[in-house]
Amino acid sequence: MNRTLNIAFDGKRASNNRTGLGNYSRHIIGLLAKYFPENRYVVFLTKQNKNLQLQNILEQNPNIETVVPQSGFWKKFSSLWRVFGIKNAISKYEHIIYHGLSNELPLTIKKTNAKSVVTIHDLIFLKYPQYYNFFDRKIYAYKFRKACENADRIIAVSECTKKDIVEIFNINPDKISVIYQGCDKVYKAPISQDVLQNVRRKYNLPDRFLLNVGSIEERKNALLIVKALPLLKEKLPLVIIGRRTKYTSKIEKAAENLGVKHLLHILNNVPFNDLAPIYHLSDIFIYPSRYEGFGIPIIEAINCGVPVIAATGSCLEEAGGADCIYVNPDDNKELAIAIEKYLYDKEFRQNSIDKSKKYVEKFSEKIQAAQLMECYKKIAY
Repeated sequence: MNRTLNIAFDGKRASNNRTGLGNYSRHIIGLLAKYFPENRYVVFLTKQNKNLQLQNILEQNPNIETVVPQSGFWKKFSSLWRVFGIKNAISKYEHIIYHGLSNELPLTIKKTNAKSVVTIHDLIFLKYPQYYNFFDRKIYAYKFRKACENADRIIAVSECTKKDIVEIFNINPDKISVIYQGCDKVYKAPISQDVLQNVRRKYNLPDRFLLNVGSIEERKNALLIVKALPLLKEKLPLVIIGRRTKYTSKIEKAAENLGVKHLLHILNNVPFNDLAPIYHLSDIFIYPSRYEGFGIPIIEAINCGVPVIAATGSCLEEAGGADCIYVNPDDNKELAIAIEKYLYDKEFRQNSIDKSKKYVEKFSEKIQAAQLMECYKKIAY
């Protein structure tokens, strides 16, 4: 089937979120417009877009249009419009496929003339409920389950997530396509020494350091890295980049008690354009998260030529492949041994980098775009 498709997206995250689901949403919208420009794309926003990254995508692709609530009531209650009122806006388009990019679909999707796809990123709130409050868990569980039940097709970002959807929501596995996430092309591009040194000065980064990127929350488990620092022969600094939470204070207190506070550098609100240079400047990327839907920072690090240590127990092996090192998320001694393996075994380090780079080629833009289009065509009119 080669005919033109009308594809709509839930654009709330693409417009409102700087990281995570926002990055994924913008990536998918731009990716499809780039590789399949013959299609018509519609992005449904709760309000006029003010996100510069999304604006760049819209300006570069005239085949993408945006829709916002028009009536006074829905403008005022735009979050409700996205769940209920959007059905009339969707139904104005014939033969349209609506893609919920961030775990949910309008509850009225079955009352429209659209076929629907939903991307489920993870079910962490059900696997690790202790990290979420009661009401959030209930709301997420209802929205995610209804989206999976109502969708004509489900995209899971990993085999691990697919397994959770089948087991927890009792969804037919044949309804689910696993389409791995890629990362932005900036992580694959070379970076000049001038840019690297400017970024090093901007953040006062050490000459050598370990790196962790992600929201600083208990599930992400950055405390494990802090506990490994005193065990290292060479006392390398640790740079953590992420949104500060209550867990940040726990990390800082542990660093002080362990006598490594001087080695800890915590950065937040780092602009997107500075992330790739910081990856390039680091010695080892460490991602000891207890549970992830996939693990995009691992792919970012690998594309920047940085060796990776991640945790066992979820899908991180799917993101990094067989040639990264994986450790028990509760074993700081095992982590320290892995760090020193990369520091002192140069041949092993380079071999890991080279093979991991080869592995992440499977997450290329071209492959992902083709898989997405194949998913749409399975349900197209």
